[in-house]
Amino acid sequence: MPRCAPVRRVILAAVVALAAPALALAQTPRNFPATALRGEIAVIQPPEVALNGRPARLAPGARIRNTQNLLTLSGALVGQAVTVNYTIDPLGLVLDVWILTDAERARLPWPTTPEQAAAWRFDPVEQTWSP
Repeated sequence: MPRCAPVRRVILAAVVALAAPALALAQTPRNFPATALRGEIAVIQPPEVALNGRPARLAPGARIRNTQNLLTLSGALVGQAVTVNYTIDPLGLVLDVWILTDAERARLPWPTTPEQAAAWRFDPVEQTWSP
């Protein structure tokens, strides 16, 4: 049927138009704040976590972002240990967590302690640290 060809093209164009922003978003590098430290987190039972092998607690309203930068519930990570960048709120609770991709994990050096972050220089554009 000759009439179906234009309809198929319109449908294909709509699918491509809807998928393009999602593909572009997936390739966008994430920018981490200068206060973000690198570590390993394991959710024990929310809000209880192990941060670098030590007991810690998620802050009320803590945000955990997966490798696609989508919010993930802490309960979905119970029993898993993942490499992350994270921030700590003024009360010492874990506030923001980004589960790292392979490319982000390879970006070294990255401070693991507040002392290192205070002594090193951060380039927010390049997302790199210089000891």
